[in-house]
Amino acid sequence: APGIPVKERVKVSQNWSHGRCRRETVLKWKCKQVAFSSFLMPWMELSDEYLYLSQAENIQAYRLCPDGTGLQRHPQAIFSGHQEDVCRFVLVNSHIVSGGGDGSIVLHKIHGSYSVKFSAHEQEVNCVDFQGGLIVSGSRDRTAKVWSLSPGRVGQCLHTVQTEDRVWSIAISPLLSSFVTGTACCAHTSPLRIWDLESGQLLTCLGTDFHRGAGVLDVFYETPSLVLSCGYDTYIRYWDIRTSTRKCIQEWEEPHDSALYCIRSDKNHMIASGSSYYGVVRLWDKRQTRCLQSFHLSSPTSSPVYCLRFSTTHLYAALASALHVLDFTA
Repeated sequence: APGIPVKERVKVSQNWSHGRCRRETVLKWKCKQVAFSSFLMPWMELSDEYLYLSQAENIQAYRLCPDGTGLQRHPQAIFSGHQEDVCRFVLVNSHIVSGGGDGSIVLHKIHGSYSVKFSAHEQEVNCVDFQGGLIVSGSRDRTAKVWSLSPGRVGQCLHTVQTEDRVWSIAISPLLSSFVTGTACCAHTSPLRIWDLESGQLLTCLGTDFHRGAGVLDVFYETPSLVLSCGYDTYIRYWDIRTSTRKCIQEWEEPHDSALYCIRSDKNHMIASGSSYYGVVRLWDKRQTRCLQSFHLSSPTSSPVYCLRFSTTHLYAALASALHVLDFTA
């Protein structure tokens, strides 16, 4: 927490522990009516100065207020290129890489007009990650692919991995040697698998005895050997690849038996998770077995928490029709 006085740091830490915060709905939007359901599944990324939020086929950049009071209500920049909704995107080294329902991947340079779009999958691109000049993507078409961004080879597919299942989540290891996929766990019994980034070959599976449908909706690397996962089976699992790939070292169950759509950690003791009903955000302490705090952000209309991000002092949660912020400096 650079620049924050020690006394203020202690206060903010206590506020997180005891759930003391000021809640605010900072953005609202209308859900699209599609067939029999209304789906708008926003995703976001957080930098020091901006919050990037996907809304339908665009990604919008909102400047964070320097006084810590939230964010400006009008976007400073809009990144477009997809013909259908953005499913997920990542922010890495001043670049945004997004996957969309149109099966394409779009690369934007934040400070400039440079952008590249290429057709990636036969169906929607559910997840992407970008590290070290490589993009990995996962799709409903039951494949994961590795793409080059090297000069002269931009958009060239290096490997296609047959996952046998819809790919919901994907992440590149910090060592840039492998990547993990989280799949739907319908046709294949292992929803969490690690693949070699250079060859595309399967390295290992994480866990055993998963029930059918225990799909993994989000994965997060804390270190090259420590991975967090969550999904439809209502558990957060903490994996240490150095000790065992068969059994996680810790797990926490969502107390109301709800699927978990997203997770994030501070790479220390805290984990934040977003549930599938009533906009429930939970804070977990790895040193405890039970949930530390919970916040209900949507009532009476139920919405999943599709994505959450947090800084030292604020937590942002994106629901179907609104962006909520919890301010722990209050």
